[in-house]
Amino acid sequence: MTDSCRVSISAYDVHAADFAELAAAADECGFDTLWLGEHVVTPAGATEPHPTREGQPQHHSGPLVDPAVRLPDPMTTLAAAAARTRHISLATGVYLVPLRHPLATARIAATVQEIAGGRFLLGAGAGWLAAEFEALDIEFRGRFSRLEECLEIVRSASDGGWFSFAGQHFRFGPVQVSANPVRIPLVLGGNSGPALRRAARLADGWLSSGTLDYETAARLRDQLAAACTAEGRTTSLRCWFRIERPDPRLARRFAAEGMTDLVVWADQVWRGADKHARLAEVAGELGLVRYSQEQR
Repeated sequence: MTDSCRVSISAYDVHAADFAELAAAADECGFDTLWLGEHVVTPAGATEPHPTREGQPQHHSGPLVDPAVRLPDPMTTLAAAAARTRHISLATGVYLVPLRHPLATARIAATVQEIAGGRFLLGAGAGWLAAEFEALDIEFRGRFSRLEECLEIVRSASDGGWFSFAGQHFRFGPVQVSANPVRIPLVLGGNSGPALRRAARLADGWLSSGTLDYETAARLRDQLAAACTAEGRTTSLRCWFRIERPDPRLARRFAAEGMTDLVVWADQVWRGADKHARLAEVAGELGLVRYSQEQR
């Protein structure tokens, strides 16, 4: 199957130390990318459903943000994972960029990339939980324009050298985050029409939100392709699709239609009394190539 698709893992609600252990095992088993989702805080009484809850398969039951959910900081957790791995790409899936100052995001992203040796991807999203924005004293309604300014600033900072910025939300300069260029691929999330068009216009890649059945994934793939054409893109947009389960038959169906970057949920492949054995079993079923000690 490795001739036709790459398989990644998406984690959420995990202990940071367990995530680092998962990263090391997934690296050895031949998984392509390891994603870590996030929220910054748990607002008391937050009951808003995730935007993808309607009409799609549901992997998580109950609220996505409640007092029982473990929310490790993604950047520091991915940095720890980077130090324990050599091959697998590591990504935020997704980082709520509007909730931070973009210069701080650029600084820590560059640091993680240095530790990862170029294997880090900054998956970015606008956020959807209004109470989280309120707790951090950031206007919820302005999150999309704030996201776009943040991405522009991160790009400029990553180019290296001095730069200034004057926008609706941020104004500063001249400043320098790095003297030399630090390539940080930007991957945008979101399944809505505006989110897909934003990815076509601004991103290096796209990660589906929630879990997709085959029909929804194919529709989003076609919408993305149309958006890329409308934007006149001359570079390809790499797209990751979260699928319902780590089933080789399902993976082959996606891959046959050109959806070759597939993502499975961590709690489907990293569970039980022997998590390492379970992960290796799934990797074998999916036809992943295990790295030997010599390759490592």
